[in-house]
Amino acid sequence: MPLPTDIRLRRAERVLELRFDDGAAFALPAEYLRVESPSAEDRGHGEAPRRLVSGRREVGILEIEPIGNYAIRLIFDDLHDTGIYTWDYLYQLGREQSVRWAAYEAALAGRGLSRDPRHGAARPAP
Repeated sequence: MPLPTDIRLRRAERVLELRFDDGAAFALPAEYLRVESPSAEDRGHGEAPRRLVSGRREVGILEIEPIGNYAIRLIFDDLHDTGIYTWDYLYQLGREQSVRWAAYEAALAGRGLSRDPRHGAARPAP
């Protein structure tokens, strides 16, 4: 598993930059990280379906907290703070960003939801 060599928060741009020891580098928007949160709250508990998080176009990251030497916890300005982002998961998010983002936008469109905060908050997936 590649390990991060550099983690930088570009607060004004709402982007988390990551560089890994295999040379991979990713710029992950806060909105993308928020809607792909690994928290049980968003992924669902047990058999519960994954929650489709909408209305987070303008979300930012307030703080990054290290979790041991294997992960970080992101604290978002919508007060979501329960997801633990492991190095492996962050790497996966970087590698799969275009595919995951397209699927997310399609899911929003299919449910009549928007990335824009004024068009509705998160709703459970059917």
